Amino acid sequence: MASRDDIMIEITPQVLLKAYSCGIFPMAESADDPALYWIEPQHRGILPLESLHVPRRLARTVRRGELRVAVDSDYEGVIEGCAAERAGRRSTWINGRIRTLYRELFRLGHCHTVEVWDGEKLVGGLYGVALGGVFFGESMFSYVRDASKIALVHLAGRLIGGGFTLLDTQFVTDHLRQFGTIEIDRDDFHRHLDAALKQSADFLRVPLDASGEAILDIIERAKGESR
Repeated sequence: MASRDDIMIEITPQVLLKAYSCGIFPMAESADDPALYWIEPQHRGILPLESLHVPRRLARTVRRGELRVAVDSDYEGVIEGCAAERAGRRSTWINGRIRTLYRELFRLGHCHTVEVWDGEKLVGGLYGVALGGVFFGESMFSYVRDASKIALVHLAGRLIGGGFTLLDTQFVTDHLRQFGTIEIDRDDFHRHLDAALKQSADFLRVPLDASGEAILDIIERAKGESR
C-alpha cells in the first residue's frame, strides 16, 4: 500500500520516527520528484538475526579484514552511494527530502551508517534507522565485490551485540535471501515490530573498531544460543 503525502505537510524527523513505529516508511518516485510516498507492504522482508547465514567464502573475506569497516563516519558518502546510478538501475527513490530527513535523523542518533573502505576510498556501505530494538534497513551499495555484503555482516553482528531483536529489510531480494531473509505478512510483521519496539538496544555497544573476527564470533554465539 502506498499513499502520496500532501506536499504542503511538513514531514519532520519526529513524524518519520512515528511512521516507522507504525510499520510505514517513505520513498520517492524519483530523485527529481519532491513528493514522498508512504509505503506499507502487504508482505515484509525481515532477516532473523538468530539464524543469520554467512556464506563460507564471505566469512573468510570478513575475517581477513582487507577492507576496513567504519560506523557513522560518512553519512553523505553513504547516501550518495545508495542514490547513485548503477547497472540495471537508472533512477533512484532517494530525493532531496529523503537526504535531508535522514541527515537530521543521523544528527539525532537514529540513523546509522556502516561503511566499507579501501584505504581512503568508500567502496560500499548501508544505512538505516534504529528505534527501540528494531533496525529498519533502508539501502546499501557496493562499488567492489562483497563490499555491501561485508557491511551487512558487520551490521548484523552489531545489532546482535547491541541487543536488537528485529532487522527489517522491507523487501526480499536475491542478495538478501542468501543471508536467510524471509518474507512475512503485514500482521505478523506488526507483531514482531510491536515486541521489538519495547526493547532497549544500543547500536554503538559493540566497539566501533570491532574486527571481522569479533563480529563473526558474535553472530555464531547468537546462533548457538538459539538452538
